[in-house]
Amino acid sequence: MSLKPKLMRDAVIDTIYEAAQKDKDLLFISADLGAAALDAFREDLPDQFIHAGISEQNMVDLASGLALSGKKVFLYAMAPFITARCYEQVKCVVSSMNLPITLIAVGVGLGYDHATLTHFTPEDIACMRALNGIEVVTPSDTEAAKTIAEIAIADPAFRYIRLERQPQDPIYNGSFGNILANGFGHIAEGRHLVIVACGYMTHKAMRARDVLKEEGIDAGIIDLFCVKPMDGAALSEAVGGYKAVLTVEEQLLEGGMGSAVAEALIDNDGIKTMRRLGLCDGFEVVNGDRDTLHDLYGIDTPQIVEAAVELVGKV
Repeated sequence: MSLKPKLMRDAVIDTIYEAAQKDKDLLFISADLGAAALDAFREDLPDQFIHAGISEQNMVDLASGLALSGKKVFLYAMAPFITARCYEQVKCVVSSMNLPITLIAVGVGLGYDHATLTHFTPEDIACMRALNGIEVVTPSDTEAAKTIAEIAIADPAFRYIRLERQPQDPIYNGSFGNILANGFGHIAEGRHLVIVACGYMTHKAMRARDVLKEEGIDAGIIDLFCVKPMDGAALSEAVGGYKAVLTVEEQLLEGGMGSAVAEALIDNDGIKTMRRLGLCDGFEVVNGDRDTLHDLYGIDTPQIVEAAVELVGKV
């Protein structure tokens, strides 16, 4: 009997909680009490846990003052509320002073599917990577999430960590630490094209790869867990053996992960025949589960396969 993987959220919170037991300067501020993993933090370390309530803008300002006082601060909230709702505070306070505050978002992309647009973040990569001095990371499994949390504890910096709401199957199985320096994992080698994704879409890309094999197309997969800063030279080298690049994401195409990849390849003379799959401007806002929305928006596994076949046919 296989057990479900631990939630990324719980793995990250538990890791910070364990570190906070040894470091009294480590503080956790949450706008949400919905995570069961927060219970131990709140009960055992009341002087290091602050429930800010539905007040994310104030939470950022509070964290900034604490960081200026030498505290190591972690902020936690649902993805749309820790980004769009308090963007001005993050930009004008945290970014302007380059404060070592880690923002942890849960339910990125279309993770809160049935909650519709109020809880969607199809623009958070574009918005957050535009901030001066920030790091933007998206783990694709629990191992990666835990390791990224450990790095955030050991090396405080202005970071945005994007977590999936639902459990994700393991990808790295003990190997994530080996590829940290590049900011991406070349998790499957191929010959014809490479699919670049992150988070939930990495798993969809892997499923598309299995289907493509049946059609005689050998696709590589790159899990781009660090969108900013991006090692464009290393990424250009990684895609160098492929004829084409396909990026897939739950972001709007304007300024999303695919745009970041294109920028990195252009700046490092590594540009290839390339196509981006993502949400198009004017997408219909409807209620539905995540995969249904993916089908509607043209980013589900069959559409990834179709785009890959068309792309390989052009090169």
